[in-house]
Amino acid sequence: MSSIANGLPRQKMGRAARLLTVSALLALGGLAGCSTLDQGAIHRGYVFDDQLLSQVKIGAPAEQVLGILGTPTTTSTVGGDAWYYISQRVEQPLPSMPQTVTEQRVYAVYFDKNKRLTRIANYGLEDGRVIDMTSRQTVSGGGESRLLQGMLKQLSGLKYKMF
Repeated sequence: MSSIANGLPRQKMGRAARLLTVSALLALGGLAGCSTLDQGAIHRGYVFDDQLLSQVKIGAPAEQVLGILGTPTTTSTVGGDAWYYISQRVEQPLPSMPQTVTEQRVYAVYFDKNKRLTRIANYGLEDGRVIDMTSRQTVSGGGESRLLQGMLKQLSGLKYKMF
């Protein structure tokens, strides 16, 4: 009876224990690997280099700014020409948890009609809204379903809310 415990020979119990130990270590090792991604932080967008930013001077031509800073994250022509360099730090402690923007930096350069730099602005998260860098939609004024809503309202006298 000494060679058999609980119906299993000692040799099989030793293998089972080793297999269980190895499996547990592999599982823990896999979980530990998940936490090495800068504590769940993801850096997105432009990578700022303060030495390069210090080289950008008021009055510089747009070509020179482009040569120093590179391609902007986005541009705007509304109310003048502006280029925006956007960077975010997003934290997600666990894959099942939602992402939270913890840092955001927007470096904006504004040009006049002659493509000369007139103003530089450096905005942080505290200066405004979080920018959705993953959206592939352009927000249009008035919404997409206004025409259909108006027609349905006219026909039935009811208010329909679409999407």
